Amino acid sequence: MIGVRSPFQPDAFDHLATMVAVLRPDGRCTFVNAAFEAVLGLPRRTLQRGQVWDWFVDARALRVTFDAVHRNEYATGRLEAQLRRPPGSSADPLPVHAIVTQIDRGEQLLLELVEIEQQARQDRETRTLDQVRVTKELIRNLAHEIKNPLGGIRGAAQLLEMDLDNKALIEYTQVIIHEADRLQALVDRLLAPHRRPHVVAEINIHEVLERVRSLVLVEFPRGLSIVRDYDASLPEFRGDREQLIQAVLNITQNAAQALAPRRSVGDAQIVLRTRAARQVTIGRQRYRLALELHIEDNGPGVPADLRDRIFFPLVSGRDGGSGLGLTLAQDFVQQHGGLIECESESGRTLFKIQIPLP
Repeated sequence: MIGVRSPFQPDAFDHLATMVAVLRPDGRCTFVNAAFEAVLGLPRRTLQRGQVWDWFVDARALRVTFDAVHRNEYATGRLEAQLRRPPGSSADPLPVHAIVTQIDRGEQLLLELVEIEQQARQDRETRTLDQVRVTKELIRNLAHEIKNPLGGIRGAAQLLEMDLDNKALIEYTQVIIHEADRLQALVDRLLAPHRRPHVVAEINIHEVLERVRSLVLVEFPRGLSIVRDYDASLPEFRGDREQLIQAVLNITQNAAQALAPRRSVGDAQIVLRTRAARQVTIGRQRYRLALELHIEDNGPGVPADLRDRIFFPLVSGRDGGSGLGLTLAQDFVQQHGGLIECESESGRTLFKIQIPLP
């Protein structure tokens, strides 16, 4: 006899990025998906022993909506709520948008929770990607326009210098040549991501981080510690090793430079952290698995007026900075299908790199 396939297939919910739970009419849980487990920090067996009301700071409004949907007063109920953080966590409750729906002809109810912050993050990602694309095209066109006349200026200064006997005037032509060379170097850096061939090979992200760590510690040998917090189970992926080294190095060097006051007293710290992220959306595309790399420091933080512009070219919070390091880092990571985001406050700055994994 051929069995009848149930209309409800709970395992499918493990592929969702949103939190999903299947509940009995009394509020007891029969299933939670992987995203729910991750957010609450509890295994399914533990969650299935309790009631849904235990997961919320104030469940009264949810109870009312839940009962109304179960009585079939309306098919779907929506409300805002606050989800409790995992036991022992000092973080604030998580604001969520809750959706309650009947399934299995009302015998069970489906609870879906969408992080309000997640939606805001996706909006920020979209804006960042759009800004980067426009900026990249503008830079490329501007760099090409500068490059051609720059060579003519330098050549004219050299020819002029050959006909001059006056030392004072030769000093002026030397200034012109020197500044033309400086601008040429800047233009080359702006065009570098567009010129460089994308060398594809198997990459171990921890080898990349160890290379960056050794380079930064050589440059800043005193007062700085770089802490490793690696997930050794992460798989290798294909990409350009040198580009990723440069991207991570640019961010880590910026952090080390910003930590100058703490380096002077010996308590400057940078943490390099790797994790696997599941069901991640990057640039409007969903990925089953992604590398999540954190570069976190205990410095003064990014100035508030720069936080929305730090990935723009020629924007720098440091005297003498070119303002290209983070722009190039974002470009290199995007060439691997990923994205860089930044969170900053006084005493903590976190750069988060996400790259899709196979």
